[in-house]
Order: sequence, then C-alpha cells, then structure tokens
Amino acid sequence: MSDAMPAPEDGTPLPERDLSPYRTFSRDTWASLRADTPLTLSVSEIDQLQSLNDPISLDEVVAIYLPLSRLLSHYVAAAQNLFQATQSFLSADAKERVPYIIGIAGSVAVGKSTTARILKALMARWPHSPKVDLVTTDGFLWPNAELERQNLMSRKGFPESYDTATLLRFLADIKAGKTKVRAPLYSHLVYDVVPGEEAVVDRPDILIVEGLNVLQPARLPRDGAAIPFVSDFFDFSIYLDADEEDLHRWYLARFLRLRHTAFRDPLSYFRKYADLSESEALAYAENLWSRINLVNLNDNILPTRQRASLILRKGASHRIERVSLRRL
Repeated sequence: MSDAMPAPEDGTPLPERDLSPYRTFSRDTWASLRADTPLTLSVSEIDQLQSLNDPISLDEVVAIYLPLSRLLSHYVAAAQNLFQATQSFLSADAKERVPYIIGIAGSVAVGKSTTARILKALMARWPHSPKVDLVTTDGFLWPNAELERQNLMSRKGFPESYDTATLLRFLADIKAGKTKVRAPLYSHLVYDVVPGEEAVVDRPDILIVEGLNVLQPARLPRDGAAIPFVSDFFDFSIYLDADEEDLHRWYLARFLRLRHTAFRDPLSYFRKYADLSESEALAYAENLWSRINLVNLNDNILPTRQRASLILRKGASHRIERVSLRRL
C-alpha cells in the first residue's frame, strides 16, 4: 500500500511543500528579516562565546542570529501578553511573570553550546535588558557511579542515562516562578556530575535549556495519566541539523583537538588518551562515534527534529545554510 497522500479530484499532485509544517528560508532570505535589529556583540565577544571546533563568524551572527533574536523578542512579548490576559481572566495577580523557556537540541558536535551562548548574549542585550540564564541537561545525567551500577556507562547521553524526574521538577519550579531553583553541575573535565555543586536559577525572564534529548517525548501511559515531557515546558525550541557525514567529521576533529588540550589536564577523565598516537586516538574516536553517538543520533535525537519550532540547517563548514520555521 502506498503512503502517498491522495491527489485532488482533478488529478493534480499535492506539492510536498504544502504538506510541510515548516516555512523554509534560504540564508539570504532569512538574513533580510533582521530589519533594524542592532548588532550588540563585538568580534572578540563572539570569539569567546564559540565552542571548541565550532567556528562562528560575525557574518553568521548578523545573517542568522540577529533575525532569530528579533523573532524571539516578538514571541516573548506575545507570551507575556497572553499570560497577562490569562491572569486577568482568572482575577489573579497580573504582576507575576513566567519565564520564557527555549530548548536547544541536536547531535553531539553540532554546535548547540555555541548557539545557546550567542542567543543568551544577544537576548540579554535587548532594550529592556531581560535576565537570561542558561542550563545544560548534562547536569541531570545520573552520576557515573549510578550509571555503572545500572550498566549504562556505554549509554551515557541516551534518554535512559538522565535523571528525568529531577529535570522535570527543575523545569516545573522554574515555570512556577519559584526563586533560587537549583540544578546540578556537570564537569566535562572529570566527565561526571560534581557532588555538592549546583547552579542557581533565580526567576529569569528567559531560560535556555540545551541538551541532546530535550525534545524526546516520554512513552505515553496506557491509562491516559498526565506524564509531562521535558519539551512541554518549552515556549520555543531549536534543532541544530547537519548531515551525518559532517557530524562524524566534526566529532573526530574535536576529539583530536581535545587530545592536545583538555585531555592533557591531570584531572581529565580522558587523560589516558592524550598520549595515544594520532592513529590510535582516531581509532578510539571512531569507535565512540559508531558505537554510541551515531546510534543515539539515529535512534533518539534525529527523530525529534520535527518537534522543533525552528530548524537551523548547517553546511559542511558549520555555516547555517537554511532555516525552517514551524508554521503557527
């Protein structure tokens, strides 16, 4: 049986673009939507915000992130107006405010951290100077000791390796407007959650949540019970997309660069790989990619792409070539 949509009665095939939930823009068309949004970051600041092996230029910020900042400013204002209308209907305190939460998802090595930091910096410099915080879901991974107890160390980064209940409580507290909500901290140096260390999020105007699986839906309960997804707390979500071959190449390049930098720290979890020959290090990175990261990408991350509000499609040089915005 064919999965194709039926044609209209006159036999004219339905264009695929008419069925897509997204409006897709070329880089140049998207860039034109910047309008008069000012550039508030310097070249040196942009350089400091980029992640290892994730180059980003001033042109990229101007063409992609300034239009996105402008769009988000409209969305945040509209969300605030809707909240105030609801408060008025409920005869509740209209002075309360609910943080606007933005989720950022995508594969390992795609550049989520750079996107999150650039957006945070741009939004914090909007005319009314909103308070913008950023958390990553790495802190909500189970500690290595627990992952080892559950035989999940080789599944680190997969949905089951996260303490999802704690993450959901964190997001619920943020949305409830609670003060000084605490999130566990993760160290990429020691490759583990740091015992006793926390980040404090205190009633931000905007919160960015960055992570591999933040758009992952939970399994629906057969009895219809209310089971929230992490993405249920998002007002807007972004998926960073790229070809598998490019992600693979970027991952290997990042691993080899870390071998000469962070891996050399005596405290690094990966210290033992710093002294490998380049061929040995490359073989090890290839194994990690094919056995863990590629499987996670295909089974858990990529299937969530169509749940995003916005898809940023990267080319081979990390340059964003296409933007897809979900139709309202």
